[in-house]
Amino acid sequence: MKARKGWLFTAMLALAWASAHAAHPLDDRVWDTRSKRFISTEAAYEQAASSRHLLLGETHDSEFHHRLQLEALRAIARRDRKPTLLMEQFDREHQTALAAAQSRNGIDAEALADAGKLDRRGWGWPLYKDLIQFAAERKWPIAAANLSRTEAREIAMGRQKAELPDIGADAIAALEKDIVNGHCGHRLPQDRLTSIVQAQRARDAAMAEAIEASTPPTVLIAGAGHVRRDRAVPKYLKDGKDVLVIAYVETAEGKDQPQAYDHAGFDLLWFTPPTRRDDPCKQPLTGAVAKEEKP
Repeated sequence: MKARKGWLFTAMLALAWASAHAAHPLDDRVWDTRSKRFISTEAAYEQAASSRHLLLGETHDSEFHHRLQLEALRAIARRDRKPTLLMEQFDREHQTALAAAQSRNGIDAEALADAGKLDRRGWGWPLYKDLIQFAAERKWPIAAANLSRTEAREIAMGRQKAELPDIGADAIAALEKDIVNGHCGHRLPQDRLTSIVQAQRARDAAMAEAIEASTPPTVLIAGAGHVRRDRAVPKYLKDGKDVLVIAYVETAEGKDQPQAYDHAGFDLLWFTPPTRRDDPCKQPLTGAVAKEEKP
C-alpha cells in the first residue's frame, strides 16, 4: 500500500506540473508519418488493435506514456484479442520462472515482477505494474524480451562478441550518435563505442527473437530507441509484415510542427506533455565515462 501511495503521489505531481505547464499545440495529437497527416486517437487505437505486431516505444519514466500504453491494451481487449505482452523490463533468462508463475493462476503483478526478477528501482516500479496487472487478469501471456544484463554487459565491455546481421553503415553511425548523445556528447574511444553499439544491437535482436518466438498478436513495451524501423528491433524481424510502430514523443517548447521531431523509423508519433526531470548532463560524469575523461 505504501508503494501504491508513493506512485499515486508521484503521478499527481507529474499531472499537476503538466497542467501548470503551458499547453502545447501537439499535446495528445497523433501524427501518421506515412500519410503525413494527423489522425484521430480512435483511428490510432484501431490500427494498434488490429496489428499483428505492435511496438510501443516509450520514455521509461513518463507516466503519460504508460497511461497511453494501457489504453492501447484496452483497445486490443475490446476486440477480444489475446496478445502476448513482451516487455523490455524482463530479461529473457527469467522467462521460465515468469511463465511458471503465470501458469499458477498468477494474476498478481507484484508476484510476477518477483518471478521475472524485474529491477524495481531501475525501472521505476510501479510504473509498469498496471500494464502487467491488466495482461495477467486477462490471462495474456507475458514474455521476457530483453537480453540478460550480464550478457549485455559482457558485450559492452568487449569481452564477448555478438553474432549479428549487417544492418548497414548508416544505421551503425546513427546508433553511435545515439550513444554519444546518451553520454552527454562525450565520445568514447572507438573500440569502446563499437562494443556498446554491439550490446545495443544484441538487445534489439533479442527482442526481435522474443517476438518471433511468441504466438501473435504481440505487443512489445520498450524504449523508443528500441522500436525504430531504421536501426532497431524491426531490422531483425524475419517477417516484418503487419508491424505497427508507435513512438510516444514528449513535446518541446518552440517545436510546434510534427516534422520538427525525429520521426524516422516510426509509423505514428503520439505527442504527450513532457515529464519534469533533472538534466543528467549537469551532473559530474561517473563510471566508465568519467574514467575516460581523465588524462
